[in-house]
Parts: sequence; structure tokens; C-alpha cells
Amino acid sequence: MANRGEIALRVVRTAREMGVSTVAVYCAQDRDAAYAREADEAYLLPGRDGCDAYLDAASILAVAGRAGADAIHPGYGFLSEKPDFARAVLDAGLVWIGPSPEALDALGDKVSARGVAHAAGVPVVPGTSAGLTGPDDVTHFVACNGYPVVMKRADGGGGRGISVLNDDDDLRTFLQAHGSGDDITSYFAERFVAHARHVETQCGRDCRGGFVVYSTRDCTVQRRHQKLIEEAPAPFLGDDVVSRLRGWSRALFETVGYVGLGTCEFMVEPDGSAYFLEVNPRLQVEHTVSEEVCGLDLVREQIVIASGGEASAPRRPRGHSIELRITSEDPRAGLTPGSGRIEDIRWPAGPGIRVDAGVGRGDVVSPDFDPMIGKLVVTAQDRACAIARARRALGELRIVGVPTPVSLYRRILADSAFIGGDGRLGISTTWLESTYLDPSAGIVASTRDIVSAAGAAETGGVDGPDASRPVSFPVEVDGRRVTVTLPGDVMDVLGREAQGWRLYTTDAADE
Repeated sequence: MANRGEIALRVVRTAREMGVSTVAVYCAQDRDAAYAREADEAYLLPGRDGCDAYLDAASILAVAGRAGADAIHPGYGFLSEKPDFARAVLDAGLVWIGPSPEALDALGDKVSARGVAHAAGVPVVPGTSAGLTGPDDVTHFVACNGYPVVMKRADGGGGRGISVLNDDDDLRTFLQAHGSGDDITSYFAERFVAHARHVETQCGRDCRGGFVVYSTRDCTVQRRHQKLIEEAPAPFLGDDVVSRLRGWSRALFETVGYVGLGTCEFMVEPDGSAYFLEVNPRLQVEHTVSEEVCGLDLVREQIVIASGGEASAPRRPRGHSIELRITSEDPRAGLTPGSGRIEDIRWPAGPGIRVDAGVGRGDVVSPDFDPMIGKLVVTAQDRACAIARARRALGELRIVGVPTPVSLYRRILADSAFIGGDGRLGISTTWLESTYLDPSAGIVASTRDIVSAAGAAETGGVDGPDASRPVSFPVEVDGRRVTVTLPGDVMDVLGREAQGWRLYTTDAADE
């Protein structure tokens, strides 16, 4: 598993259900991570820390060879969309659980992906057909199309490398930052579709040409062009729009001979006009809501397709599912990322509640990585019931020690524009920021979900060692993660030497 955190744990769990052994890699910061504990084997990536460790293709392939791995699952982010890594995996004689390097080449660059869309007969947002050659290209595009204009890095992803130009001042600022040297040649320009929804199709295609759409999704609630709330199926879409998106998705996959799972993303305007955005050639964070409504394990689908099997035909959609990304971000500061130790965490439970998380009580949310804490997924018989269930679940959720957007979510789930009581979704991709994060909108101070010191003292911190119970902690032996268990009374004797370690207690029967 060439990844970390929640997605690595997600893959480990599915592999275990399939009887497949797993090998994890981790950097020093992730030594105590749940996925490293749960994998059958785990190896320290040498000499690196933070994100760089998970971008070290040579070290990851070395671990795969040492552990005798048969395949590599890239998860999302990091190396998941790198054609050169996919080629190196295949050249090493391993199975790559993802689309071919050629498909990644065609779709990984947003400019080339627009060319794929043209070839597939899929409409794209009006824009430049190639990368920019200099500042004059930008000013010419603005003169021909007017404002607003969005500038995108061809190799951008996850909301990065996007600048919206609303007037001449924005244009001057952009050109001052990017107009000299080669930087501007990595961008292309598009007309900015200001009042549109972000709608996706979760797709799969096998090596026999079998194609399926597991579900549609709506991912319109965003900040900084990054998603916060996703739901499936996409609500308030006419049958004609859904039919078009499904047909376009098939055409996109077939044009590049795509084999594996991926997501086709579109902008849908209030009148039903739709435009291609991009294909994400990997599993996405929000795959969970598609799983809930189609009844299939999409990680299992990836593994089956990569091994030469057929894509499963999903059943009719069942109910409605909403995912809330629980991140360490502070709404009082425009949802800027925060970090710190999770002093206490209590996830909700009950009917229709799913939690995908890679951290727990006592873990540290590091500024070196994405601020994701976990994903709260609620499913019910229809959208109104799913919204009501999400409100209930947020009332049960408790996280102490880091900021979260939970109180902001409560407001969103009560907003008539999001609820769509008039038979339409009254929001667009700019709605969250303009309504709740604009300083003039007066976001309430209570959106920081950190309890008082008195409340934290009530719940206590991480449990210390108990002399009556064994204590376990991870160490590396020749780079491989192993767990050492010592009697509690021995740890009590060690006492001061053990201060500062992060320990977790277990029952002997668990070892």
C-alpha cells in the first residue's frame, strides 16, 4: 500500500476480507498510525519524513521487493496519478491497481484531458486549447471572453493551482506573480462558470470493455476549490442530465482505453448545461457515498478489475448518502488548517452511520499532511432523512484538541439553499465561501469545536501504563515495524525512561 492514513487503512481492511495479505510503508511520524498497526507487515521508509517519504518511488518499490508483494495500491494523492510510478511498478513485475500509464498520461494533464474530451465528443468549458505561451495569451483571452476567468495549472489537483480573475486588478496580480519566466506556460485559461454545481460520475471499466457507473455524486460544497461535503446520488438532476453525464463518461473512458476505477467530473449549470472538468484516474475521498448507495466495495472492485476480473453491475441506488469531511480546520479563520494532539475523540453511532478515520485519541494532526481527521458518512432512505441523520450524528461527535468545521456543518445542513425545499439545489461551487467564509458574512465564533480546559480535564488524556496490564509499543527491526510487549510492572520500573513515549495498552489475548 503506497499511501498513508485513512485510505491506507481502508485498503487494508478490504484486502483482509478478501484474504489478501498487506504490506504498509510509513515515515517516522506515522509509526503509531492505525494503518501501520493493522497491516500484516509494515516497513519504515528510510531517510525521509513527511510527504517526501510517500513520494520516494524507489524506496517504496524496494520495500515491495523485499516483502515479496504482488501488487501496489496507490490510494489517492502522492504517487497515485504519476505515470512514471505506474510504469516503474509494471516494470518491476508488479500489478498496478490503477489505470494504465498511457491513460494517466492522457488524463493527468488538464490540457491533454481537454483534448481527450474533444476527441470523445464531450463539451468542455470554453477556454484555451493549449498551455499559455506568455502574458499576451491571458490578456487576449480576457478581451475575447470577459470576466470572470479562471487560470488553472495543467498539472494541478486537489484545488491547487487555481486563480479566479474577476477584474483588471486580479489580472495584474496574477501576471505579477506568474507572468515572467516559464511559470505562466504551465497554466491555461477557462471561462469561470460562477453559478454551477460540481457533479461527478463514479465509474469503472474492466479489461473486457465492461463499463459501469456506480453512482452520481454532488460535490458542490467547497472551499478553495476543495470539497467538504459530498452526497450520492446527485440530487435534483433531471433524467436527461444524468443520461448525458453517463454517456459522456463512457466515451471518455473508452477514448483512452481506461481500465480501473475513476471519476468523471462536470460543471452543471441551473439550466442543465453541463461541461467536462476532468477525469480523476484514482479512487477519491468521496467514494464512500457511492459505495453506500450502490452496495459495492469499490476497493474490492479495483482489486478485482486489476486482476483481470469483471466490473460488478451495481444494483438500483438505495437511499441517499452524505459525507462530511471532518478536518482540522478553523472556520473562524477562513477554514485555515490547524494541527495538534487529539485529546479526545468520540464518533457517533447508530443506524446509517459509517466512520472512515485513520487517527484516534492521542494521535497528532501534523501540519506536514492534509488536515483530514476522518470522514463521517450518513445514509438513510432519502435525502431529507439523511440530512436529519447527519444533524443527529454531528450532535454526538466530540473532538477535543484541534479545530473542526462541525458547527459550520450544522449551519449548512439547516440552510434552505442546501436543503433545496423548492425542488432544486440552491447552491454553487462558490456558495460556501460567499455565504459563510466571507468576513462580511459574520461567521459565528462558536464554529471552533474545542472544549474548555475544564471539559478536557473531565475526559482525561491518553491513558498511562497500568502495572496490571501488558504494554505494547512499536520499534523497527532492520526497517520492519514490529510490536514489542512488556509486562506492565516492567514498564513501571522503567518509569522515567518511558516518559514521552506514546504507548497503547492491550489485553494479552489481543497479541
